[in-house]
Formats: sequence, C-alpha cells, structure tokens
Amino acid sequence: MKVLVLALAVALAGKTSPEFAVGKTYVYKYEAVLMGGLPEEGLARAGLKILSEVMIHPVTADTFVLKLEKPELFEYSGIWPKDAFIPATKLTSALAAQLLTPIKFEYANGVVGKVFAPAGISTTVLNIYRGLINMFQLNIKKTQNVYELQEPGTQGVCKTHYVISEDTKAERIHLSKTKDLNHCQERIIKDIGLAYVERCPECERGKILKGAAAFNYVMKPMPTGALILEATTTELIQFSPLNIMNGAAQMEAKQVLKFVEILKTPVEPIGADYLDRGSLQYEFGSELLQNPIQLLRISNAEAQIVEILNHLVTNNEAKVHEDAPLKFIELIQLLRVARFETIEALWNQVKAKPDHRHWILNAVPAIGTHEALRFIKEKFLAGEVTIAEAAQALLAAVHMVTADMEAIKLAEALLNHKIQENPVLLEIVWLGYGTLVAKFCIFFSLLRQPIHELAFEALNKGNVEEITIALKVLGNAGHPASLKPIMKFLPGFGSAAANLPHRVHNDAILAMRNIAKKEPKMIQEIAVQLFMDKALPAEHRMVAAIVLFETKVPMALVTTLANALLKESNMQIASFVYSYMKALTRTTAPDLASVAAACNVAVKILSPKFDRLSYRFSRALYIDAYHSPSLIGAAATAFYINDAATVLPKAMLAKVRTYLAGAYADVLEVGVRTEGIQEALLKMEEAPANTDRLAKMRQVIRVLSEWRAHPNRPPLASVNVKLFGQEIAFANVDKAIVDQLIEMVSGPSVHRFGRRALETMLSGFALHYAKPMLLAEVRRIIPTAVGLPMELSFYTAAVAAASVEFHASVNPPLPADFHATQLLKSDINMRAAIAPCVSMHTYAVMGVNTALAQASLLSRARVHTIVPAKIEARIDMIKGNFKLQLLPVKGIDKIASALIETVAVARNVEDLAAARITPVIPAHGVLHLSHHTSSHEASVSTEISASSEILSALPRHVVNKMSIPKAYEKKMCAAIATFGIKACTEIESQNAAFIRDCPLYAIIGRHAVMVEVAPAEGPVIEKIEIEIQVGDKAAEKIVRVINMSEEEEVVEDKNVLMRLRKILIPGLKNATAVSSSSSSSSRASKSSSVSSASSSSSRSSSHSSQRHSKNSLTSSSPRTTSISSAYSFEAIYKKAKYLTNTVAPAVTVLIRAVRADHKVQGYQIAAYLDRANARLQVIFANLAENDHFRICADGVMLSTHKVMGKIAWGLECKQYETEITAETGMVDQLPALRLKLTWDKLPRSMKPYARDISDYISRIAHEFGVKMAKNKNIPKQIKLTVAVASEHSVNVVLKTPTRTAYKLALGLPVSLPIGNTEAELQIYQDNWVDKIMHLISKANAAECSLVKDTIITFNKRKIRTQLPHSCYQVLAQDCTPELKFIVILKRDQMQEKNQINLKIANMYDVVFLYLNCIKCCRQQPALPSSHRFPSSQINPTELKVKVADWMRGQTCGICGNADGEIRQEFVTPNQRVTKNAASFAYSWVLSGKSCRDATECHMKLESVKLEKQIMVHGQESKCYSVEPVLRCLPGCMPVRTTTVSVGYHCLPASMNRPEKLSIISQKSIDVHETAEAHLACRCTPQCA
Repeated sequence: MKVLVLALAVALAGKTSPEFAVGKTYVYKYEAVLMGGLPEEGLARAGLKILSEVMIHPVTADTFVLKLEKPELFEYSGIWPKDAFIPATKLTSALAAQLLTPIKFEYANGVVGKVFAPAGISTTVLNIYRGLINMFQLNIKKTQNVYELQEPGTQGVCKTHYVISEDTKAERIHLSKTKDLNHCQERIIKDIGLAYVERCPECERGKILKGAAAFNYVMKPMPTGALILEATTTELIQFSPLNIMNGAAQMEAKQVLKFVEILKTPVEPIGADYLDRGSLQYEFGSELLQNPIQLLRISNAEAQIVEILNHLVTNNEAKVHEDAPLKFIELIQLLRVARFETIEALWNQVKAKPDHRHWILNAVPAIGTHEALRFIKEKFLAGEVTIAEAAQALLAAVHMVTADMEAIKLAEALLNHKIQENPVLLEIVWLGYGTLVAKFCIFFSLLRQPIHELAFEALNKGNVEEITIALKVLGNAGHPASLKPIMKFLPGFGSAAANLPHRVHNDAILAMRNIAKKEPKMIQEIAVQLFMDKALPAEHRMVAAIVLFETKVPMALVTTLANALLKESNMQIASFVYSYMKALTRTTAPDLASVAAACNVAVKILSPKFDRLSYRFSRALYIDAYHSPSLIGAAATAFYINDAATVLPKAMLAKVRTYLAGAYADVLEVGVRTEGIQEALLKMEEAPANTDRLAKMRQVIRVLSEWRAHPNRPPLASVNVKLFGQEIAFANVDKAIVDQLIEMVSGPSVHRFGRRALETMLSGFALHYAKPMLLAEVRRIIPTAVGLPMELSFYTAAVAAASVEFHASVNPPLPADFHATQLLKSDINMRAAIAPCVSMHTYAVMGVNTALAQASLLSRARVHTIVPAKIEARIDMIKGNFKLQLLPVKGIDKIASALIETVAVARNVEDLAAARITPVIPAHGVLHLSHHTSSHEASVSTEISASSEILSALPRHVVNKMSIPKAYEKKMCAAIATFGIKACTEIESQNAAFIRDCPLYAIIGRHAVMVEVAPAEGPVIEKIEIEIQVGDKAAEKIVRVINMSEEEEVVEDKNVLMRLRKILIPGLKNATAVSSSSSSSSRASKSSSVSSASSSSSRSSSHSSQRHSKNSLTSSSPRTTSISSAYSFEAIYKKAKYLTNTVAPAVTVLIRAVRADHKVQGYQIAAYLDRANARLQVIFANLAENDHFRICADGVMLSTHKVMGKIAWGLECKQYETEITAETGMVDQLPALRLKLTWDKLPRSMKPYARDISDYISRIAHEFGVKMAKNKNIPKQIKLTVAVASEHSVNVVLKTPTRTAYKLALGLPVSLPIGNTEAELQIYQDNWVDKIMHLISKANAAECSLVKDTIITFNKRKIRTQLPHSCYQVLAQDCTPELKFIVILKRDQMQEKNQINLKIANMYDVVFLYLNCIKCCRQQPALPSSHRFPSSQINPTELKVKVADWMRGQTCGICGNADGEIRQEFVTPNQRVTKNAASFAYSWVLSGKSCRDATECHMKLESVKLEKQIMVHGQESKCYSVEPVLRCLPGCMPVRTTTVSVGYHCLPASMNRPEKLSIISQKSIDVHETAEAHLACRCTPQCA
C-alpha cells in the first residue's frame, strides 16, 4: 500500500512545477564558466568563471529573495585545459557590495516574472543574476512529457523542446530542455554598424552563427511539489565569418547548480527601495559604450583626453606612430564616455591649436550619438569651424551617428538660414537627413514631413534644383510611405510631372530603388508600367528596367518582359534589357539565382533576334564571383544608357557590391550624365588654323556663355556618388558652376593665385597633414546563458600622414616684378623631402566584453608603411641640362611591416596591469585532438566538467596527440649592387591549418611580414644621380665611349684566355679546333644561303607578284629597290657599327651612383642621329669597367616607304638580336602596312611568356570574330599585315610560325587619311589637333546617300521611290529649335536633273555634303550661309549627306533620325511612324502655295477619302487617310501618279465628314489601303 501511495505521489509531482516552501531558505552551490576559443585542446582560450553559494528564500508564494554568499570571480587566458583559472581578487572586491546585495524576483508555477533590485546594482551584475535565475525557468505541462514551446529566457523568446522522464526506483524526476537560439520569436540582439548591410537569406546555407543551449534537471518529488537537486546548463555558440561548416570558433557556457541544504534562517533584503528592473530577459548596459579591443579605467575623462591628444600630436609630426590608430580609437572611446560639457570645455582649450583641433574634429563624428551632431551644429553656428571642416564632419557624422529622435531633430534644426547659404552644406544635411530617417523607421509619419514639404513646395515653385534634392532625400530614406509623393514626379503618374525635365523623371524613378528592397512587389507594379509605356523616352524606360531587376523579378515577369521585347521597336531598349538579361544568366551570386534561371529562359527566346546587336546601342554589363564555401563574393554592374547611336553616352552608372558572412552591401556607386556637354563644346565657330590657344580658350568660354544665357538648358553634366546605397554627394555642371568657372578663368584672381603659388614655391614651404579615420566599426552583442554578453566585432582604423618640405632657388635671382616666362631662361635648383606614411589596425573580436572585464579571442592586424624620399633637382633651360638627385634618408630602414596575430585576452578594469594575453597557438607543445570532432557539444561538456570544482569527473574522449609544428620563417634579400641598395623581406608564419585545412584556421595564429631597405655591402653610395643633357653639349656628358677599338680589345682578351686554357687542358685543343671551324663554316654557309635565297627571290619576284597579287605587298618604288633594302641596311650598319666616332650624341642620359671613392658606377644611355643616312642609334651601357652588357637599338629609314630596325642585347650586343621591318605598299590597289619581326635567338625566359600570350590570343580570338588557322609559316618570324578596306575599316592578317589569324573589315574609331579625307585635311595645314578631331568626327558621323532613285538613310535603310516633279523635299535637317542646317532636294523630271539647296549655321563640322563623291562645300564664317547648286551646273549621280556624331537623334527628313532605330525609321513630320517607304518620303515634301509659277511645286499634302466604303467593327464606314497624301493644287491636274499604301481612320457612314481634317492626323489607324499620289501636275492659267 505504501508503494502505491509513493508511486502516485511521484506521478503527481512529476507533473508539478518546482516548489519552495515559504519561510525556508534553500542553499545551492553555483558555478558558471564562460569560455571562448577553438574547440581543440592544447590551444589558448579566454574566459571567466563565477563561484558562489546561492540562497533562495520565498518571502511569499510568488515573491522570492535571492542572495549570493562568498562570490568569487576568476579569469582565464591560457592553454586549455593545462592552465588554471586565476582569481580576479580586485574585481571581486570591487563588486562585492553589488554581488552580496539580495535581489527579488517573481516566481510562480516554475515561471519567472519581474525582477527587482536596488538602484545601486549595475546592469552588468543584474544580468549575472538573470543568468542564475534563468535556471529556475520551467514551463512544465501536466499532461505531456514531450512538447515544444516558445519560452522566455535570458536570450529572448526562443523555441524550446522539453523531455520529462521519471525514475520511480530512485525517486527522481529527470527533465531536459533544449533551446534553439537560431529560431527565436524574439531574439535579444544588438547590432552596431550594420545599418547599410542587407541580409542575404539565399547566402546562409552554411550559416555563420549558430547556437543552442541544453538544460538538464534532476528533481526529487515532494508532497507539495518538486525540489531541484541539480541543474546544469550547457550552451554552445559557433561563429565563423567564412561559414561554420569549414571550421569555427566557439563560445561555451556552462552552469552548474547543486542543492546543499535547507535552512530556517530567512534572507532579509536590504533597506533600500527595490525597483522594477524588468523581466528575465537580458538588458543592455554599459557594454554598448565599451569597445572590445581595449579596456580603459576612466577616472578623469577630460585629463585623459588631453593626454591622448598630446600623444597623437607629438608622435605623429614627422611620421605616423605605429600605435596611432589604436590611440585614435582610445580617443573616440573617451569622447563617448565624456559628457557634452566636458567636450565643449576641451574644445575651448584646443580650438586655437590647429593640430589638436584637427584630431578632435575627426574623432567627434565617430562618437556615434546625437551629441556629435549637436557639437558640430553649435560650433558651426558660432563660427568656430570653417565650411570645409563642417562639411567633412557633417558628412561623416550623419553616417556614423546612431539614428534616434534627438539626432533627427538636430539634423532638421541644421536646416537653418546659415546652412542654406552654402549649397554644399545644405546638400550634405538634406541627404544626411534622409539617411537618418532610413536608419530610424519608427514614427516615420512625423519624420517624413519635412522631406514631403520640401518636395511639394519645390513642385509648386517649379524649382528643379529643389525637386532634385527632395527626390534624392526620399531615395535615401527608402520608406514605402514616400512612394506616393515620388509618384507625383513620375512620368505618366502625375500631371505635374509632364512639365519637368527628363533628368527629374530619372531621379524620381531611381528614388524607388531603396524602397524596392523593402516592398519589391509594390515597386514591380510601377516599374512595369513605366517600362511598358512606349510613349516615354527610351532613357526613362531603361532606368525603369534597372529598378525592376533590382526587385529580383520572378519568372513570370521576366517572361513578360521577353515577350514585350519581341515586339519592341526601340533598339536602344531592346539592346539594354537583352544585354542585362544575358549578363545575369552568368551570375554565381545566390541571391540572384532565381533571376538568373528566369533570364536564361528569356535569353533563349530572344537570342535569335538580338544576339548580334551593335555595341553602340545601350548595354548593361554584370560580372560577379562568389565562393559558396566561404560565403565571400563581389559583383560589379555597369549601365551604358544612350538615346541615339552616338559614341558619347547620355548616362552611365556603375556599382560595386560585396558579399560577406551571409550579407551583402552596395559599397560604391557612381553615376554620370553627359547631358549637353558634347553639343555645347562642339557648337563652336570654326577658328582659323593659325589661331593661338588663348583665342581658342576664349572661344570655349564664349560658347559656355551662350549656353548659360538660356536658363532652361539642362546641365552640361552631372555626377552622383553613393556609398552603401546612400547618396552622399551629387553635382550638376549648371549655370552657377559655369559662372564661377568663367569668372575664375577670365578674372584677375587666377593670375594672382598663380603668382602667389609660384612665390610660395620659390620661397620654400613645409607642410604636414595627418588624417585619422575609423573605417569600420561593426558589432553584434548577444547574451549568453550565464548572463554575460558575447560580442562579435570588427574594427578598422587608420592614420595617413604626409610631410613635405620644399625649397627652391633661381640663378640669376628674379626681380620683384618677375614674369613666369623668365623661369625658362634661368637655372633652377629645387630640393624636396617627402615622407608619406600610413598605419592601419584591424581587429576582430569574439568573447565577453563589459565595462568591468573582458575575456575574448582577439585577432589583430597591424600594417605600417613609410616611404621617405629626399630629392634635389636642377633645371638649366638655357644649357638644356636636367639633373635629378636621390639622396639617402637616414634613420628609416623598415619601409613596410605587417603583423597578424590571434591571442586570448583576459583583463579586468580593477587590475589592468595583470592583464593576461596568450597566443592562441603556443610556441611548442602537444595538441589533443578528439576522435569525435563532429560532436562539439559533447567535447564542451567534457572539458568544462573536467575543470569543475563541484562535479565528479566524467569519462574523457580518446584523444590523439599532435606536436605543434615550428613556425615558418624565411628571409629573402635582393641587392642592386649598381646603386648600393639592398631590400630584404622577412616572413614568419604559424597558424592552425595543421589542425584543419580551412581558411579560418589558416588565419588564426601569427603572421609577420617586414620589408627593409638598407645600403648594400660594398663601397658607400652617397647619392643616385639622373642627368639628361640635350643638344650640343650632350657629348661632354659621355662617360664611357663605345667604339670598335674597345670591342677588339675585348675579343683579343678572350683569345688570350682561350690560348691559356688550351695550354692548361691539352685534350681540349682538337675539340676546340673542330668547334671553331664548324662555327665558322656555319656562319659562312648561313651567309651564302641568305645570298642565294635573296637572289632567287629577286629572280622570281615578278612571277610571284602576278600569281599572288591578293596577298603580296608592293610599294611605289621598284621591286629591286625593296629587295636590296636589306643589303642597304647591312651596308650602313657595317660601315659604322657604332656612331660614336662619326656623330656627336643628340641626347645623353646618365643614371649613376655617386660613390665615396669617386669611382664611376651606373648606366649610360646615348642617342645618336646620323642625318646623312637617316639613322638613329641608341646605346644602353653599364659604366662599370669590366661590364660589357649592352642594349643596342638601330633604326634606318631606307626610303619613304620602308623603315628597318635592329635591337641587339647581351654581351657586346651579340647574344640576342631581333630585326623589325615596317613598310607600306599596296594590296589590291589599296594602301597597306606590313610589320615583320624576325629573330635568331631569344632568352629562354621569354619563351613561357610568348607561349602564354599565344594561348590567350587563341582563346579570345573567337569572341572578337578573329579567324584562326594552324599553318607552318616561316620559322622565327612574325608578320602583321594591315590593308585598308575602306576609310573606316581595315583587313588584318597576323602570321606566326605556327598559326595564321585574320580579321576582315575591322572597324576603326577614326577615319583614315586617304581619298577624300586626305584632301579634306589640307585645309587644316599643320594643325594636328584639328586634323585628329576631324578624323574622329568623320568616322562617327552618320551618312545618308542618294543614288538615282534610291535613298540609303542614316540608319542604312533603303528607300526606292520616284521623286515628285519641281517640289523640294527635306532630305535632312536639324530638328532642334536651333535649326543648325537643312538640306533640301528638288527633281526636275523634264531635264532629269536635281537641284540641291544647303543652308547651315556657322557650326563646326555639323554637316558635310558630297556630290559625286567629292566634298563640294564647307561652311563659311558668315552666318547664316547658304549654298545652292542649280541643275544647270551639276547633275550628281551620287549625293551624300553626313552629320556629326553629336547630331545623332536630332535630325529628321527622308534620311531619318540617325538614331540607329531601324524599326522606327519612317517618322513623318507629325511624329507618326508609317510602314510605307513611299508614303514616308512624300510626307517630307514642302507643299506649294501657288500654281501660277511654273518653276514652283504644284502639289500639297492633304488627307484623302477612301473611294469605297468598308465594313469596320461590323458597321459600314467611310474612311479618311491619317497619313497625308501628295495631291495637285486646286486648278491643276495630275500628269504622273503612283500608288502608295496609307493608314485610314474610319467613321460610321452616317456621320458627316469632320470639319477640321487636321485632327485626322491625330486619330488612330483602323485599316491600311492604297491611295493615288500625284508626282507631276499641269495647271491651267485660271488656277487659283
């Protein structure tokens, strides 16, 4: 019976929560360990441990008092598990008052409620209490043994799995619960510095951060509940920035709570007020202000800041101190802790000291709170900072400050009248306001009001600049609530948008990009509507496509776009979207995988139609590289947007994105719009060929003045820059900037500034500048089960500095009123010392970080570089002497060093001197590797259990022992003996890759690289001198004369050595003789074979040229002369191998080291010009006496069509030799050029590079349309032949010893100076700049031609039509309001002759007219000028009209728009696109006004009625032509007609004919029918 009662009691208690009897005190032993490091034993770890007795006293049924007795704190930084924990005695004493203070908490049915504590207990200590109380959190269900729920805890509300079992024999209840910290309904987490980072769910296949916690309880059933006898907690958090599947560091937490006894003595709370301190969930405190890389004990913030400032200023004057970045971070830390009044007082002390205030102004933005904005605002309004300082500080502050209501209010308050006076500051503040709103989305309805008010006010005033700012601010904010205001500026969505410039529409479309990240479907609907609206300009639709694809379009939408492109008439849009889709198909980024799959389908649909579009159309480029195992990648996107097929695009946009640790960020984006820059600069009047540069500059300024006289003109150009998706700056080259530019260039200020700068340089100056930067501060703080925070952080700080000293002297001295031209007649000496220096520190931290103690794994990388230089220069313009001296710099040998090390750090604020820093990998020792490496949790439990003081030892894993390998050390040195310089690189590396071969383990350890430059062993080098002498005195600078006599001496010395060798080695005589004779015979046979080959070549030259005329190259000189040219070259060369004895050098260059013993050492370069033989020789020689290595380059112009050169190098220029021949001639009666490279022997080191180049050319040849063939060509010879195919293209053939590559009709970006172009260049005389500009302009010009009755438009569409009699037709004209030119054509059918009339304004190269392939006219200086060519004078069989490239898309007429849009070629004057070529041509006829003049046109364009009635939409209708038809004037009758197809608009037969037929042209087309068009008319005398 007793057994049944006991069993029943156990069963009931098993379903009962833990209970504590009121009035009793329960005593437990508590141990908590928090440890971080790699999972393997034998490596260093860092951690903290807490030991204490815990006394729990229930005051009431739901109110408990908890007190710690004998608390102790321990630190750990050592090799695990060999080293022991070290007591933190001072820290324990400092916290004793807080740790011994009892706290209260609510507890009922196993659930913890509110926590109460006195105000004197800090948040950090209270969180330790929370970690302890969390062990009592048990949600036990009475009806289930296995269940899941979202349970509140220290880490948040996370998914928890319960398993309950009973041991009736032992009278124990076993409860296990596990928490998945990756699936939390409410996760306690704090991110800092990640506002601009976008999460990439598709990238997180391996995860970078994972955590789980396991709780195990042993309870004893009691009559009133259950008593917790033992509770253990094991928590494991793994982290790796490169995917934890490839190795990870881990943070282990272990809690053990063991029941000791029950006392009747109550635990009394203290007499202070117990405040509600929240719930069981972790509360962030002072750790937000504490950086994890250093621990500071701040007693007097102001004094410590002054000390750090003095250290930074003092130690960074001459060069940057290696610890400057860490000191700068320390300065920021102190400023964060300091009160605002303290910072103000400090500023008042240092604002008069330039160096001190510079460091303060760079550190204040990094404070990261609204106090930074407040400080900058107040100091700017008080006039204590300059505009440049305010702009720099504000730009940094708005991006580094944590967004809150105070910061946003301060940013709004900055928009006062003083800020508005400066457009740069106003732009920074407005854009920064949008950025702050983007980072702080709460209460957005209140925050967006200023932005919306700015947008609406600007719209009402029609102020384009303010509208642009408002749209960019809305784009930065990126909130969906701003979409409605943005839509008012979108074309087609708002009525007010119709009157706005196109650039505003583009800004409005691009403003939706950040909104698309939050609401992609919402933006997709709008972007699709914009893209599908064919009435919009092409640029708007392409920009809409950019926004659309950033929403990660689904398959259905991509297919819709592909279907629309099949029917798209605009080739710019088709090319842009198709190229974007095609580029996306090659992506490897996980977030775009679905888009890539959809685009792959779309490309297969579109490729037959769009795969070979010209590169001159708009295009999108996208390339990326992503490494999935490491979660690292990068992507680059470039958009080339054009509205006509011109070389200069209308807009360009480039963006760079990076992927890291399961997230991505758009790091940098730059956009440029050219707008009217090309047109404005090219619309210059033609200047005479002899015009000086100053006059041309005035002409440019006059053109700019004319441009700014029109206020409605778009800016010349605009540029915008984005960082991390936020626009930080934009600028328009508008009227205001042009006004300032003209004033600066034309005003006296530029002369004063130039003179002042010149005087400063002559008087000498010293400059020092240092720029500190906090480049990165990324932190993630998460609570652990113990209650202490775990932090993952990344810091990068850098200090860059440069010191410059400059002195100059002029001989003879300059007078007070000197002119700059006098410097050209002076001897100038300059001396400069430059010392650029950079120091950068990067820290990565994982571990515990509080204001009291730190225990973490710290990886730090320190890079320091300094490259000093002392230079002296002398320029003697009269003597033509230039000398540069490089002087040695003393005291600096180490020019670069880098150190990366990972250590375990443990320290507390009470005893900073006892901080323990242990390298993760010990210098020597034994590493223990567990067999069960996959079970991290088991190893954690084992390791911590083994170190526990209160747990019994558990069985350990079987381990393997591995010795830690020695560090890799290597020193490499290279010396340049000639200049006495030795450079050494020392490398030392030891990492954990021997444990596990993965990137993370390869980084962890110690890596050091150091580069030193020191004097080499040998004679002392005082300086390095570079001297150039030009002119007659070049011979005086020759140090070593190279001539034949010297070479003979060397040969003689060699013969003496050879004889001596034969005497000493008897057996070598015969072999040497044989070798000598064979070599001489080979030389003889070689020369004879060359002679015979050349003679046979001369005999058969005429026959071979006839057989292979297509492949041969002939010059205008006789063939025999060409053949003998090689002999002429050899004859000239043999006549004088070196020109040193016959010709004085033209230029001498000496590069020498000045030694203390005054011996000559260095190099000499001498150039000799033999004008009699048209020969140029350059000799490079070593100045050392016994060094005969040389490089000899010879070039001879054998004729006006042929040049030969020889380059030889090696000992006496005899080891290696190549010959280069360049000649011009004719191929199929067209000019051609041939380059030939031959060699006999080359160094072996060149062969691998030549092979790599050949393989690379073979790989890319197919992509560029180059044909390749394997042939056995002439060995040791490369031949390149370039033959002219047309003025704009060439045929290229390249022959190597094994292959032949050729490309026909290769397009050129410039016109070749042949044929008509050669004649046109004559008018420019010797002005090469204008000649080049003409060649470029002509190559890119659009051409329209008329041959008999066939017109080939600018877009290469053929139109065959009959020209109307005596009526002018617009062949081509400028369709802009300026009407820069017009070309009209009239056909006289009676005489079968044409009359051409050309009217042009005085624009530079705007239009060219060719009659019978001859350029017949060019605009004259008069404005306007008109050229008329009556039929009696000319009868052209061919007419060509060419317009400049910048006029593409702005022309109209029969020749078309020259925009490359062949699908929209036939555009009539009323902007309607017709399908019939004849109807299109006749629409450009200039209608006649009177029929009385027999020489004038007797026809007009009018709408005609269809002669028959047809059925349209089920009813009988009468139709009128929408497209006008050419008809005779009233009183005239047709004598010649033709049939054309036109579109008709139909009306019901019962409806009367509309009174105004002009409105018919605006109607839709219902049917296409034929109509009769009149081509010639005869009028009666009685006609009107």
